[in-house]
Amino acid sequence: MRKKKQIDPIPEEFASYEEAAEFWDAHDTTDYPDAFRTVEVQSELRKRHTEIEIDTDVVKALRAQARRKGVTPGHLASDILRQRLTSQK
Repeated sequence: MRKKKQIDPIPEEFASYEEAAEFWDAHDTTDYPDAFRTVEVQSELRKRHTEIEIDTDVVKALRAQARRKGVTPGHLASDILRQRLTSQK
């Protein structure tokens, strides 16, 4: 005969995000089927990010130049690629 699993109640309130994270790290949401409800969500992607391989020396130079300009490396890379691709039309 199987023993029934002891399930701790979900606290009414957590003192911090860390406390909530600790609780859910130690507990399984499937043990609390009545505590959650299904919601319908509609979202629209406004930007798409694409990962590409870049040589290490290029990344270092890109980061250094981005730091000098006060922008993110991704923003600078997009600007450089956009300018280069536009000029080759």
